[in-house]
Amino acid sequence: MNQRFKVVSLTHQKAPLAIRELLALDETTGRQLLLILSQELGLADVLVLSTCNRTEVYYSAPQDQSAAILSELARLKHLPDAAQIAPYFTSITSAKAAVGHLFEVAMGLEAQVVGDQQISHQVKQAYQWSVDAGAAGPFLHRLLHTVFFTHKRVRQETGFCDGAASVAYAALQLVEDLTAHLASPRVLLVGAGTFGADVARYFGASSRFAPVTICNRTRDRAEALAAECGLRVLDFADLAQGVQEADIVISSVAAGAPIITPQLLTNHAVLSHKYFVDLSVPHSIATAVETVPGVLLYPLDAIQSKASAALALRLAAVPQVRAIIAESMASLQDWSEEMEVSPTIQKLKNALEQLRQDEMKRFSKRMSPAETVLLDEITRSLMQKVLKQPVLQLKAACKRGEPGQLVELLSELFDLERQPVLA
Repeated sequence: MNQRFKVVSLTHQKAPLAIRELLALDETTGRQLLLILSQELGLADVLVLSTCNRTEVYYSAPQDQSAAILSELARLKHLPDAAQIAPYFTSITSAKAAVGHLFEVAMGLEAQVVGDQQISHQVKQAYQWSVDAGAAGPFLHRLLHTVFFTHKRVRQETGFCDGAASVAYAALQLVEDLTAHLASPRVLLVGAGTFGADVARYFGASSRFAPVTICNRTRDRAEALAAECGLRVLDFADLAQGVQEADIVISSVAAGAPIITPQLLTNHAVLSHKYFVDLSVPHSIATAVETVPGVLLYPLDAIQSKASAALALRLAAVPQVRAIIAESMASLQDWSEEMEVSPTIQKLKNALEQLRQDEMKRFSKRMSPAETVLLDEITRSLMQKVLKQPVLQLKAACKRGEPGQLVELLSELFDLERQPVLA
């Protein structure tokens, strides 16, 4: 394991929504922070991950650099003092714990909704930023590819990723099923609160629909969410018109009484099916809308039931997921330990190859071309046989966690300190 690997993390478990929104990074600021940390601060293996529920920076450095990282983050977000945000962050300086944290985040174990698969795509995006910036070293490359392989195993071998375990995602799946016969369904989202924002993010990320429209009492909030998710904005005063034009209306408004009633529909014929999904408590869509011909209403209870069943299946699969993660981390540990002795192995190969070349030069003058070729083959084969046992012993010592004594012994026997490491 790269013992210098660390992470500084802000998540929904410790920071309220307002703080998470304040410190969220879009692609531009995320890439800027990545460049600053890798080029100006000299950190290696930098990964900047920012979602609606977390902002995290993974990095390799001899010492904890969380204070410097938060200082640069505060500067990018135009905050006067990093001390204001520091209490919301957690710094993990144990390499094993930091690696384990990334695995759990990428699998969805740390998600607000257990098993949420959006995070895996966001981790891939963060990795691409690191690659583009040249901020990913050999360890981060290996780590992320191991993470992606582990995620594939989790999907194939467990039920952890099955079903829609969040109400917002269950609503998306329901609407996709209901509108499968429509080429470009028109969706109206009513409400831009915390719950409405989750719904908006799912629908904004889907390519299944025509440009999705959002309507909220406070237009500023709707515009901010629309900018984030690529939505259109409808004035709340024009709600009736939006309801008439939409194929699907999803409401998550906190209201004392229904704001969508049969009266919004009675003056306009419903020419085909119109679907209403009520995610509000109390109801914001009157149950009487179903008295209008062509209108179908799906209440929150039905969607919650579907989401709860999926969540129960995911939770049952958590032990399997953790077992797969443990196997992947053990494999990564083996690779890391072998990387520690690979310079010694390469130097040993170089030392033996130099001896072989020297002896070939000494004797080839007295041999025919055919004999020279034969001797070359014999000495190459002999060198491979001589190398085999030391290499196996070095790798075995790595697994025992005690390669140091053998590395020292080989270095003395073959004077490896003077050997360059050549590819």
